[in-house]
Amino acid sequence: MSDRYAVIGNPIAHSKSPEIHAAFARQTGQDMSYERILGPLDGFAATVDAFRAGGGRGMNVTLPFKLQAFAYSPRRTPRAEAAGAVNTLRFDDGSILGDNTDGAGLANDLTRNLGVHLAGARILLLGAGGAAQGVILPLLEHKPACVVVANRTPEKAVSIASMFRNCGPVSACGLADLRGQRYDVVVNATSAAIGGAAPDLCPDVFADGAFAYEMMYGKGETAFLSLARDAGAGGWADGLGMLVEQAAESFLLWRGVRPDTGPVLAMLRGA
Repeated sequence: MSDRYAVIGNPIAHSKSPEIHAAFARQTGQDMSYERILGPLDGFAATVDAFRAGGGRGMNVTLPFKLQAFAYSPRRTPRAEAAGAVNTLRFDDGSILGDNTDGAGLANDLTRNLGVHLAGARILLLGAGGAAQGVILPLLEHKPACVVVANRTPEKAVSIASMFRNCGPVSACGLADLRGQRYDVVVNATSAAIGGAAPDLCPDVFADGAFAYEMMYGKGETAFLSLARDAGAGGWADGLGMLVEQAAESFLLWRGVRPDTGPVLAMLRGA
């Protein structure tokens, strides 16, 4: 019988995770199945319990359950603790391990797929929600010159940055405080793309040859990416590669083998 895995979320029908993990399994010769589970908004723990009782080996967790998954996990990896959220669960002999692969997914996409050099780079992270918090530590692990968290409400940015003050050169400010500053990598971790908007950002923040990254995917050229292109950014990308790379991190945690993400990302881009 194949080992069972799944992704849980609400909504969930849009998730590309089953296609991604099926491709990883074929590539690496793993005997496993992977399904979508629509989690009741008031029944996350019970749904995961039932999946475990049915032989489930692991789950990916997407919105709106990442905080509940954090609370559900008696053991958590350091990057999950830093993110304050869990997007990957592993079940072994009655034990539960919670991990967060989002930040590693972003860093891997930037460095491996897109050729962006993070070491010594000035990184601007837009937004102060869970998406931003989840990627700060993995970005700092690449030894940038600085990571600046900027948000419309400066107090939120300061709160998140303070969590990582002992991990590297991280600071915070309001969007209005960015005038006159320039960055090599600008990551949009806000939800502005959902409504078709861009953060209220001065175009001058993009240094010569800067790289712009939109965490959202499937939206085409978002307003943020258009702003970056018009400002003269040297490159830009959406978050599809982050999706594939974070899935590869989950797959490695579950199966002990790292899949080749390139062919899978090319497949999704083609589709």
